[in-house]
This record gives sequence, structure tokens and C-alpha cells, in this order.
Amino acid sequence: MTQAEQHLIQQAQSGDKAAFAALVEVHAQFVYNLALRTLSNPQEAEDISQETFFRAWKGLPDFRAKANLRTWLYRITVNLCYNRLPRLKADFAALEPEDAVLLPEKSRTVETRMITAELREQIYTAVDELPETYRLLITLRHMDGYSYEEIADVTQMSLGTVKTGLFRARQRLRQTLTSYEETNDE
Repeated sequence: MTQAEQHLIQQAQSGDKAAFAALVEVHAQFVYNLALRTLSNPQEAEDISQETFFRAWKGLPDFRAKANLRTWLYRITVNLCYNRLPRLKADFAALEPEDAVLLPEKSRTVETRMITAELREQIYTAVDELPETYRLLITLRHMDGYSYEEIADVTQMSLGTVKTGLFRARQRLRQTLTSYEETNDE
């Protein structure tokens, strides 16, 4: 967290609505994207975003300035998404870390290559088709750049459960994209 953001938080905690509006502007897209990827509904995502910032404003006096504001906002967002999708919480609970052999992540050389618009669209479609739990984990890890530890903190899942969920989500994506590639090669 930057010193400027810490200053805005302090001002907002003392009731400065303009300072809070500046914080909202910085984090609004992240909150909305998380809700959208989780719920797959733009209107629901907008509602969750508004509710997240409403709750943040109400809870801001108790916010510890040493904590990461983005992590706190994501936790609020995820909890609100749980309320909209009760099965999301059940899916998280069903993930068992001992079920999967964890493989190291592949190098980023694939990510650095140019992706065609068609393939990019296929990737987004494949992510959208994942169960809510996996979609949330993929979004936090690969679209928002969170570490495994940060994801565990945001979702309140164990680190092993996060790794297992990401492993399974990647397996599903790999299967979907392999199927797409085979269809286009014919």
C-alpha cells in the first residue's frame, strides 16, 4: 500500500467522503471484475460492487491501516458473493487438499507470446464456464495477480485448498482448450 493510499484511508476514516471516493475509484474495477467473474452477471456484479463499498465505508473506522485495503475489499466482495451463491461456499468446503498431486506452475513463456483474439475469447469463455469456485480462484490468481497466500487470506481457505482448487481449475481449462484446439485442427 502506498503512502498516498494510507493518507486517503486516514482521511476517509475521519469522515472525508472525497478521500473515500478516491479510494473507490482506485479499487472499483478490481472489485467489479472479481464479482463479475464469480457471478457471471454484470448486474449482479454491479450490485455486489456497490454493496462492497457501502460496507467498506461503514467498516472503515475499524479498518487497520497496516492491512492491505485491496485484500479487505476482496474479502468483503467474496463474502457478498457467498450470499448470492450459497453453493459457492459449499464448493469451497468440498475442496480437499489431499485429493490432488500439486504440480509446479508452468513457466510464463506461454503468457508472454501473442495470443490471437479468437484464442483469447476462447480462454475467457472457458473461464466463464468453470464452476464459481474455480472461476474465483483463477480470477484472483491469473487475472488479478494474487499470490497463493493472498488468495488464502481473501477467501479464508487453507493454502492447500487454494493450491488444489487452482490445480483442478487449470486441469479443466486445459481439457476445454485442448478440445478447442483439436476442433480447429480438423
